[in-house]
Amino acid sequence: MERIGFIGVGIMGKPMALNLLKAGYAVTVHDLNRRPVDELAQQGADSAGSAGAVAEQSDVVITMLPDSPEVEAVVFGPDGVLEGIRGGMLFIDMSTIAPATSEKISKVLSEKDVDALDAPVSGGDVGAKAGTLSIMVGGTKAAFERALPLFQVMGKNIVHIGDAGAGQVTKACNQIIVGMTIQAVAEAMTLAKKAGVDIEKVRDALLGGFAQSRILDLHGKRILEGNFQPGFKIKLHRKDMNIALQTGRTFSVPLPGTAQVASQMDAIIAQGNGDLDHSALALFLQELSNVGKE
Repeated sequence: MERIGFIGVGIMGKPMALNLLKAGYAVTVHDLNRRPVDELAQQGADSAGSAGAVAEQSDVVITMLPDSPEVEAVVFGPDGVLEGIRGGMLFIDMSTIAPATSEKISKVLSEKDVDALDAPVSGGDVGAKAGTLSIMVGGTKAAFERALPLFQVMGKNIVHIGDAGAGQVTKACNQIIVGMTIQAVAEAMTLAKKAGVDIEKVRDALLGGFAQSRILDLHGKRILEGNFQPGFKIKLHRKDMNIALQTGRTFSVPLPGTAQVASQMDAIIAQGNGDLDHSALALFLQELSNVGKE
């Protein structure tokens, strides 16, 4: 079995790395936050002091980081992946970043005889823990086939989209739909509550009709319970919406709904609530509507 390096073991990365460990892979982990590294070490992972050291000890390096600058720093920076890679290795970035950054990384690594895949995921911390993530992949077919056994440990719906950057374009599309659907659920539940209707019964009724969705199920439950502990932080979703808007500008595609939801996320972040779950869009609407929390 190939040796796996995993860089970035936060809310998403930690359970993903743990699933690889449970599947029998030798995993070396690195993160600026030592706590999850130490917790994974207790489960059998090795730890490394830098991204470069991870690459030196691995055949496949996986990154799961917040944004494009962090991925570029881990790959190209001092003690970065580029300093520890060898020809024939595979690099898989499972972060959500700009498509242009994925294309840049792929080009540079190909010059070192290293294949690269952009493989962002959807499914949140629940999917990461359960190993049921949706994984959308950009890169060569050969690299995808090599990575597929790893993806099958971490996810269920795994699709090779196309060339480098295609996975990130797909993830931008995903985040548009997720963000706007959370907004729709939040608006509907706020309206029902303001009207004095039992919103738990409203949700139950809607789950049985054409409005049914996983977001109404999971995030509707969060809104009902007032539970906004982060599965996916709103400040990270705002970053993703910015990637979508940038991509839209690149291809001259207007995204007015995306822009509207992004502006509401900006307002929530300005209130100091950027670390809450993205379902906290409902909090903003409740405040505007003078509707109390459950």
